[in-house]
Amino acid sequence: MTETHFGFQKVGEGEKAGKVREVFRSVAPSYDVMNDLMSVGLHRVWKKFTVDLANVQPGETVLDVASGTADLALAFAKQAGAANVWQTDINEAMLKVGRDRLADEGLITPNALADAEKLPFASESFDVVTVAFGLRNMTHKDIALSEMTRVLKPGGRLLVLEFSKVHKSLEKAYDAYSFGLLPKIGKWVAKDEASYQYLAESIRMHPDQETLKQMMSEAGLSNVEYWNLAAGVVALHRGYKLGR
Repeated sequence: MTETHFGFQKVGEGEKAGKVREVFRSVAPSYDVMNDLMSVGLHRVWKKFTVDLANVQPGETVLDVASGTADLALAFAKQAGAANVWQTDINEAMLKVGRDRLADEGLITPNALADAEKLPFASESFDVVTVAFGLRNMTHKDIALSEMTRVLKPGGRLLVLEFSKVHKSLEKAYDAYSFGLLPKIGKWVAKDEASYQYLAESIRMHPDQETLKQMMSEAGLSNVEYWNLAAGVVALHRGYKLGR
C-alpha cells in the first residue's frame, strides 16, 4: 500500500482521508473559538485579505472548497448572491456548522459533501474557486489542485490560503508555540490535544511558498503569485486559468 503523511506519521493513502475526517468531526464545535485563540484573531484578517483579492462580483459563480464554518462562503454570498456560492467539505460535521451559520444570516447556499480530489461539478463551472486552510489536509494535493483548476472557467481564478513556511528568524519561537502551547490550548478548550498536535505537524509537512506556486502552475494555472502574511506563518496564493 502506498503511504502518505498524516502529520508526522506515515499512513496508507486510503487511511488519511478518514483520519482527517475524524479530526475535524472532533473539533467542529469549537473550531471558530480555537481559530480566534490560536491566531489571536488574525485569521479574520487573513480571510478578509483573501476575500478582497478574490474580488468577487455580483452574479459570479464561486466554489469554496473545504468550506468548514463558512467564513469565506459567507462573505462571497453577500457579494455574488447566495445561490451562486457553493460550499463543499469532506467532513459532514464541518459542513453542517457552515450551513447553519449561513442560514442564521438568512443566506441559503447550495452545498455538497465532497472530496476535493473528485469534485462533483462539470468542467468550467466557476468564476472563482477558493480553499482556506484545507489543502494541507488533502492526500493528493496535486490532484486536488488539478480538480479545482478543471472546474474553473477560462479566465477564472483560484485562491489558496494556507499555513506556510515562517521566516527563519521566527522558526524557534514558532516551533515552541506550535508543539508546546498549541496542543495544550486544544486540550483545555476543545478537549482534544491530539487533533491540535496533528495541526502543528501537518503545517510542517505542507509545501513551502515556492513549491506550492510551482504545483499550481503544473495544475494549469498561470500568473501564479503569493503574499506572505504574518512573516510567512500563512501565505495566500492566487492563479488564473488561461482563457481560450
